[in-house]
Amino acid sequence: MKFKLQLVRDAEDGTIPEIADILMIDRADCHLGNLGLKLEEGKQILANLQHILVRSQLQEYASNVKTCTECQRARRCKDYNDITFRSLFGNVTVRSPRLIHCSCFKGSAKTFSPLSELLPEHTAPELIYLETKWGSLAPYTMACNLLKDVLPISARTNPATLRNHTLRVARRLESELGEEQSMFATGSERQLARLPHPDGPITVGIDGTYIRDWSDKKRQFEVIVGKSIPHEGDSKCFAFVQTFDEKPKRRLFDVLDGQGMQMNQQVIFLSDGGEDLQDVQLYLNPQSEHILDWFHITMRLTVLKNCSTGIKSMNQEVGEEALKYVESAKWYLWHGNVHRALNEIESLFDCLDPDLCDDDCDEVWSDAEKPQLEKIQQYVDEFKTYIERNASSLVNYGERYRAGERISTGFTESAVNYVVNKRFSKRQQMQWTQAGAHLLLQTRTRVLNDDLGKVFERWYPGSQAA
Repeated sequence: MKFKLQLVRDAEDGTIPEIADILMIDRADCHLGNLGLKLEEGKQILANLQHILVRSQLQEYASNVKTCTECQRARRCKDYNDITFRSLFGNVTVRSPRLIHCSCFKGSAKTFSPLSELLPEHTAPELIYLETKWGSLAPYTMACNLLKDVLPISARTNPATLRNHTLRVARRLESELGEEQSMFATGSERQLARLPHPDGPITVGIDGTYIRDWSDKKRQFEVIVGKSIPHEGDSKCFAFVQTFDEKPKRRLFDVLDGQGMQMNQQVIFLSDGGEDLQDVQLYLNPQSEHILDWFHITMRLTVLKNCSTGIKSMNQEVGEEALKYVESAKWYLWHGNVHRALNEIESLFDCLDPDLCDDDCDEVWSDAEKPQLEKIQQYVDEFKTYIERNASSLVNYGERYRAGERISTGFTESAVNYVVNKRFSKRQQMQWTQAGAHLLLQTRTRVLNDDLGKVFERWYPGSQAA
């Protein structure tokens, strides 16, 4: 059993239609391994079909351009050169004529190549889109092998090519980013009052993680990851390398603006209280509010609780007293009473100080135990400083929790996992330059936000990349 696949070009002028052979399929017998169309045959069909379509379209375009639109005279051809068009279904090489401008042309150039002007990148937008998408989701080698398995792309496509195309898209995205500003909050009280009432607040969680530095193998650099959840609509994630990015506020503002943020809308920022993270959040919105993440508070309290439990093995009475102060400080912080919480922390510090004990303290604490107490005191002092610096960001967490409002950046932790860890670290043990990681983060977040296809449709109208 043989099948002959042909492509017939419809003759619009009534002449004999053109017929081109695509592929001959031979099926001698019928069994499970020989049933239907095979992958290689499908790839060959697509490659041959693409070759005929592209060559026919470009030949007709070049033929039409030979006639001058001003004087209607035919332009002379100086020479030909080959142009290779790279597409999803293989590379197509066509002859590109170099035409001589006629006398009516007023420019300085004497010749021009119409196909070079038509194809400035020589690469199909859909191919760049898929390379960027899969290069952002998986390691470059894996993404390259995936595309080669399912598409008849060129055998010369390698991980380096895919990486270069992905980073080129990222650089173009970065070039479109607006200028950085110290303040994005605009509008007077009267102007804000005229705005329509927003649906609800926007909650933004920001957290940091670290990936290995390629230039200095023993060091790591920080990546800031965030997730924005509007009252209605889809959430969006963003990420950037803090020490490389020059426009962090602009980047965050564009994310919020893309979600329909109004200047009279409440925006709640949740973070671990780091000064670098708070700087990004300042002056983005007049109604913005920063809240210290309860998760990071409890992490530090858990350390103090474990230390107090360890003290009980050395001194039962002091250990129980320390636990009482830790639980009390946690209760006051949960209800937003910063002043009373700081008092409990100071009391905890004092009860761990052997110099403030009674006269027989030397008999209670041995010389080997005193260094341990000093280390625990250091943890207490650091926690006190942490609370004092973020006192303005502490709220009544119990009240917010009972009202169903967010008090923790748990949703940001998941964003850190799928934005950074699954692509940049974990078991892959990768090392990155700051520039390479930052650029890849921009394409990866757009892929995860389902925005990359819209970007390509804006860049290449009619491409339908998504």
